[in-house]
Amino acid sequence: MGWVQVVFNIPVDRAFTYTTNEEVSLGTRVVAPFHGRNLTGYVVGTEPPKKEEASIPLKPLHRILDEEPLFDNQYLELARWVADRYFSSLGEALSAMLPGGKKETEVPMFEDAGEEVFVTPPSLSAEQEQAVKEILSNERGMYYLFGITGSGKTEVFLRVAEATLSEGRGVIYLVPEIALTGQVVQAIRERFGSKAAVLHSRLTPSQRLTEWRRILRGETPLVVGARSAVFAPHPRLGLIILDEEHEGSYKSGNSPRYHARQVAMKRCSLNQARLVMGSATPSVEAYYLMQKGDIRGIRLTKRLSGGKLPEVEIVNLKGTEGVFSRRLQDEILLTYREGRQTILFLNRRGFSYSFHCHTCGYQMKCRRCSVSLTFHKQKNRMVCHYCGFSTRPMDLCPSCGSLDVGYYGSGTEKIEEEAQRIFPELKIARLDTDAVERKGTLERILNEFQAGKIDLLLGTQMVAKGLNFPGVRLVGIVLADTGLHMPDFRAAERTFSLIVQVSGRAGRFVPDGKVIVQTYMPQHDAVRLATQLAVDEFYRKELENRAELRFPPFSRLFRLVFRGKSEETVRAAAEHLSSNLEEDLRGQAEVLGPAECPIGVIAGNHRYQIILRTKTFLPVHAVLRNQLTRVKIPKGVYLEVDVDPMSLL
Repeated sequence: MGWVQVVFNIPVDRAFTYTTNEEVSLGTRVVAPFHGRNLTGYVVGTEPPKKEEASIPLKPLHRILDEEPLFDNQYLELARWVADRYFSSLGEALSAMLPGGKKETEVPMFEDAGEEVFVTPPSLSAEQEQAVKEILSNERGMYYLFGITGSGKTEVFLRVAEATLSEGRGVIYLVPEIALTGQVVQAIRERFGSKAAVLHSRLTPSQRLTEWRRILRGETPLVVGARSAVFAPHPRLGLIILDEEHEGSYKSGNSPRYHARQVAMKRCSLNQARLVMGSATPSVEAYYLMQKGDIRGIRLTKRLSGGKLPEVEIVNLKGTEGVFSRRLQDEILLTYREGRQTILFLNRRGFSYSFHCHTCGYQMKCRRCSVSLTFHKQKNRMVCHYCGFSTRPMDLCPSCGSLDVGYYGSGTEKIEEEAQRIFPELKIARLDTDAVERKGTLERILNEFQAGKIDLLLGTQMVAKGLNFPGVRLVGIVLADTGLHMPDFRAAERTFSLIVQVSGRAGRFVPDGKVIVQTYMPQHDAVRLATQLAVDEFYRKELENRAELRFPPFSRLFRLVFRGKSEETVRAAAEHLSSNLEEDLRGQAEVLGPAECPIGVIAGNHRYQIILRTKTFLPVHAVLRNQLTRVKIPKGVYLEVDVDPMSLL
């Protein structure tokens, strides 16, 4: 008889010992009885029970799921680091890192792949050549390709990947979202064929397991995927590429709340590998590390395809009726008459985002969250984008009974309706999460736009990311300052990045690209400097602001969010931990709060937060870990711990 130590995907940070009559290796998944249920767990040890367990009758395993292990000791060390760094249990960390399928299933190599077609790589510009040479001059190190949109970052990534594969080492190529980076995936398919595995959200758990095994066996030395692909189990990892490093989707929203950039840095350090990041708008933290010399910044300053940088024009919306200024209307019509295409960007889906009474000022909010409901005209529903609650629109004010009610603000649905009214001759399509709920819609719209069958494409973040269409002459940003009103220290950075990224979709192959930025705040630095493409000036000013306010990168943050149905219990739990931390930290960190979160209620749960702000990360991390093991959280209260949070809402 043998013994195994098993961890589960539960917030309990310890292993449980079971007996077995079969040979079971470390790194194998098993099904074991746990509190009256059979749970899938991960074998993290094969030791005899400790003295304190010897007197307890041990249960046998229910079933062994894997004939061969999914991970080894080195991988287990990475999982322990993730669990420790992000305050999760080892079982939660392994669950986030590993595929969930019970058995392997055949995976289509690439959807609609057909036969493998290899293309001749384009010749490199002098800048690109120098970038490749610099990165390959060392077997390890951190590099940042900092280049304007359209400057050929992808080709540099691919050349460095080729060189790493020829060294016999594996490559992980991370992209923000696979669905929106079809052009990158296509380029990889043409260059590497069956050497590449794609890990994306549409794979079933069983298909992910198949790909995992192929990677483990070394059959697919190049892995392309979104955030969780950073955990791909390469036997000999030589390179991680982090494309569009600034993207918020690299941060996990569930426990463990890891950031793919930090995990990539850790993996490259453990494996003596290269890390190559890239963006036209680096995160402020990455820009600061380049300035300090901790990351080697490599500039790409020229557009490759003949298109020069587009002309950018700011239109002040004060006094404008509707969402289309006269200037934007004229440019859309001119673009259409030239047989070219327009992209319109708005950072809000739905029809309008606020139900308002003109008599008493009542605003219709979600009954379970402290946010305004958004009107979706197609569904004729008021919807909460946080908890999914929906209700019918109202014809009279529930507060004062007035009939003088209306909807404020514009979402993509409303803009689509207005565009169809103003431009009846144009073929218009909308791209947001509502529009692409049905499978295949996203690909169909993008293919039709690529083929020139759509004159005007409007959408949310989806149209801002990595899309590269030759026919686009005009990009209109309908309301540039939407995000600036958020109570979040990253608001200016996000707005700046979005304007620069969306502007980069215009005129990539032609010299007369045009961008129109509509705003009520034309003098705001994030808007003004983005339209001038004054990237370095923006970062300089933003770093000055952050230094003054002691926000990252000049400090590190820990965010602790308490939530529960009883506001009193939640507040009391937050106050108790806050006073304990004040006592233990003794000036090593500022303890801000507890205070109600900016969005104070979500799905009926009251939310309070404590922010720890410090310059000494590891000592504060240790104090917090110590406190969390000792503190008793009341029943009905949940605590989320977020290290280096991306948002404070």
